[in-house]
Amino acid sequence: MTSSQAPSLLSRLRGLLGGGSDERLGSSVSAARAVELVRDGANLVDVRERSEWRSGHAPQAVHIPLADLDKAPGRLTKDRPVVVMCASGMRSRTGAKHLRSLGLDAASLSGGIGAWQRAGGAVRR
Repeated sequence: MTSSQAPSLLSRLRGLLGGGSDERLGSSVSAARAVELVRDGANLVDVRERSEWRSGHAPQAVHIPLADLDKAPGRLTKDRPVVVMCASGMRSRTGAKHLRSLGLDAASLSGGIGAWQRAGGAVRR
């Protein structure tokens, strides 16, 4: 862990005391939590291929196919967490891991776009 990724003293204290907004997402989030996070301003990245995106996507999502994720930081609000979405949750795990390696607080949406819809997330067709 580099010093820029190390938690600050303040965030460690908040973690010990059970509060604060500096908590990191972790590697995955449930669909219900993802809907809340996006509603509260988190970035939503859809890493599916273009044909999948065209078949339906969350209106708030930024489309960045998995192979193009190195371009993601320039397209995202850097001080906000990132929820990564795909069809089933497999590619989004890889995508979230890659984004974390780039210094972003990113988590995979468990269950993919179907889980997103079942949790009340909108999908535009």
